[in-house]
Order: sequence, then structure tokens, then C-alpha cells
Amino acid sequence: MDELKEKIKKLQEIIDGTDNIVFFGGAGVSTESGIPDFRSQDGLYNQHYKFPPETILSHGFFMTQTEEFYRFYRDKILVDGAEPNAAHKKLAELEEKGKLKAVVTQNIDGLHQAAGSRTVYELHGSVLRNHCMKCRKSFDLEYMKAVKDGVPKCDECGGTIKPDVVLYEEGLDDATVQGAVETIAAADTLIIGGTSLVVYPAAGLINYYRGHKLVLINKGSTGVDSRADLVINGPIGEVFSQIRVD
Repeated sequence: MDELKEKIKKLQEIIDGTDNIVFFGGAGVSTESGIPDFRSQDGLYNQHYKFPPETILSHGFFMTQTEEFYRFYRDKILVDGAEPNAAHKKLAELEEKGKLKAVVTQNIDGLHQAAGSRTVYELHGSVLRNHCMKCRKSFDLEYMKAVKDGVPKCDECGGTIKPDVVLYEEGLDDATVQGAVETIAAADTLIIGGTSLVVYPAAGLINYYRGHKLVLINKGSTGVDSRADLVINGPIGEVFSQIRVD
């Protein structure tokens, strides 16, 4: 049996042995659904624009160069046709069976909910939710996609619509962070997947984990590999597709 199969067998044993799992995920969970990450070789940070993506996706840039923000946002963030992959589906199945208590995600694509997950803490918000900055009316993703160029405006008061996405220079939502901290702290098993754990403060939340089994599934190494009981280097969808949920 090769090393990967042996490690997946061990992951299966860990999952079989607990009903208190929390999953903490990053961009790598969605790359197999066709959504680009920010830091891979062909990710957003390695593509050339008039401004760096980190600048464009900042609060100050949104407020001062809103049209340019939306040009990038439509091009690179609102990915058409993305569907949940094997990882999203397996996590939803684990929750349905009562083994997984929550998903804590750094992603903003809503694919965990699309797969059927119910308890999801979205640390960085979601493209599915949008609001008018003037009257606070809410707008869905379809409304945003229907505006093909320029700045989306409220159909009632004409105010600028802002995605409920945490931009650089903005703080995380306190209630979301509190919920994520509490669920991670109470977990018996924490599975971390598809993240290099370099984005703070989100990555720091795993320090609240006090459970028995820490699993890392990522294509590359992370700074906490040495703390893990099991490290699997590979695509997370491929790994989860081989897990049985009885």
C-alpha cells in the first residue's frame, strides 16, 4: 500500500472514531471547483493588474475607486458555474450523519452551503450577500451578476451596493469569530484543509483547539505540520472522495 493510501486509511480511522469533528478550510478547498486561490503559482497574487489584488481588495480602494474594484471583482471573484466538489459534499455528508459539528471557512463562495452544509462560519463573508451602503437593502448574487459593468446601485435609493465580503483593512465579524472559536475549542478532532495558514487573524483561530486529533490536508506544507497527528499532502477533494461515511 502506498503512502497516500495508508494516510487516507488513517484518516478514515480518525473519522470513524469520533462524532465531534470541526473542519477549518481555505482556498484550496475550492480550487477543485475552478475557483482560483490567491497565492498559488497561477493564483491572483501572481497575475498582473494595474494594481496588486491586495490593494484592489481593500476597503480604501473600494471607497475611492469603486468602479475599478468591481471590474476586478467581476473578473476574478465572481466565478460563474462553480459547483461543490467532493470535499464540500463529503463534509456536508459528515454533518448530516452527526459526525461533523461545523465548517469554519476562509472562503467567500458559498459552496459549502450549496453542498448542503448547515453550520458554516464564514470568516471572510460571502459573495452571496450584498447590501446597499445607504439604505441597507439586501441584494443576492443574481442581482450583482446582472450588472455587467460599472458600479451596482440600489434599485430603491440609488446607493452603492457593497458585497458582504471582508476586505483588507476591515475587521472580521465579531459574532462569526466568536462562534468559530467556540466550536474549534470544543472539537475532539480538527481537520484543517486547503490552507497554508498564512492569512491572519483567521489562521490564528486554530490555536484555540484543545482536542485529541489534528489532521492537515494540503498540497504544500504549513507552519503547523509538526503539531499534527496526520499530514496528507494532496488535493483535498481527491482525499475526501475516498472517505466512507457509514
